[in-house]
Amino acid sequence: MGKPTGFMEYPREDVSYEPVSERLTHWREFARLPEDMARQGARCMDCGIPFCHNGCPIHNIIPEFNDAVYRGRWRDALEILHSTNNFPEITGRVCPAPCEEACTVNLIGDAVTIKNIELAIAERGWREGWITPRIAKKKTGKRVAIVGSGPAGLACAQQLARAGHEVVVFEKQDRIGGLLRYGIPNFKLEKWVIDRRLMQLRAEGVEFRVNVHVGRDVSAKQLVDAFDAVVLAGGSEKPRDLTVPGRELKGIYFAMEYLTQATRRVLGDPEPEGGWIDAEGKHVVVIGGGDTGSDCIGTANRQGAASITQLEILPKPPETVDKLVTWPFWPRKLRTSTSHEEGCERLWSVSTKRFIGDENGHVRELEAVRVEWERDEQGNWKMRELPDTAFRLRADLVFLAMGFVHPVHEGLVEELAPQLDARGNVQADTQSYRTSVEKVFAAGDMRRGQSLVVWAIREGRQCAAAVDEYLMGETALPRV
Repeated sequence: MGKPTGFMEYPREDVSYEPVSERLTHWREFARLPEDMARQGARCMDCGIPFCHNGCPIHNIIPEFNDAVYRGRWRDALEILHSTNNFPEITGRVCPAPCEEACTVNLIGDAVTIKNIELAIAERGWREGWITPRIAKKKTGKRVAIVGSGPAGLACAQQLARAGHEVVVFEKQDRIGGLLRYGIPNFKLEKWVIDRRLMQLRAEGVEFRVNVHVGRDVSAKQLVDAFDAVVLAGGSEKPRDLTVPGRELKGIYFAMEYLTQATRRVLGDPEPEGGWIDAEGKHVVVIGGGDTGSDCIGTANRQGAASITQLEILPKPPETVDKLVTWPFWPRKLRTSTSHEEGCERLWSVSTKRFIGDENGHVRELEAVRVEWERDEQGNWKMRELPDTAFRLRADLVFLAMGFVHPVHEGLVEELAPQLDARGNVQADTQSYRTSVEKVFAAGDMRRGQSLVVWAIREGRQCAAAVDEYLMGETALPRV
């Protein structure tokens, strides 16, 4: 694959970014791909066992599309890429690239820029007009309802439409896209990228119904009665809360409340009653050290926050790892996002104790304490507060970005009453994707819990194959 000595001859060239001073003045994407992607494709060594396949949740056929790019066969590369991934222009922007951690070249140096090559292939396909609707030649007469239009729901919908089924996607928001639309800021994923792909899905026969909250506006029973199969792809939307004194104060929001509002504001929606959540001139504290917290930081910086502090309860990860120990798995190491680089203070091993408000009931300070982690006699990690380490932070706005615990149970889930797993997710195995309710399937974060966009696409594709087999007795849809 590629040029056998390419990884020794050519250095890794990653994306370049606009200067911080420029990109903070707008909400557009600011990453630029290298010009010579063929040389980057040449760095894919003939490694024998491509561990990148297992590193990628959807098992992208990475060495083959790298080789095609190296040899200038871009259209072949697109066909290879689309054989496993419905939306490579999205994963090429927002995936953390576990494939690169599993890259064999990563053992001895810098991994192949797999994610960037993927994005370059997809964008070349759109520019050249190679990405067109794939309309089913024969209709089956079967109807499938999909609840939720995030990456799992959209991937499932496209696969089922291409199999000839009539597919209707129900979305409670006013726009299609779910997490892609409202959970990821525009500076990481501009929304025309989603809209461009939705045009293809519509042409392939997928029907979208927005502003329909299944379980409230329409009963789940109505869907089960009206369709031959129902797929639950509503995501994991129940946020993890922080039950400490002062939680009821004004100015404390779940991260997704903030990110959704910020995106609506950028898209030109009317101002909501009570006004926008705005970080301009305010001291912001983000609780949670993951990607969602990072997105809050980038958003608050663009709104002109006076200061931003991010708190993480876990210890600071190491800046480097021993690849001979961690490879090919996803290592725990310090990851600094572009939003972090734009300005914030990051604190690790910190636990929030309480919020302190002013006379108007608005948060003004946060009290926290330093902690350390140690193993108990059973080998489990336990947190211990360190004495005499309490401190306070100025906090005019607080965003809780501590992840999600499970799908929202009120409404749809309560009405259908499927069996749940120990974490509160809708239970369905990875072969049939069927729930305990007849005709009802589940996929994506609603089934597996909070995860990556690339995992959601995989689940949607596999669920589509399971639904097709359920309806027709057999399926030609891929299981990956």
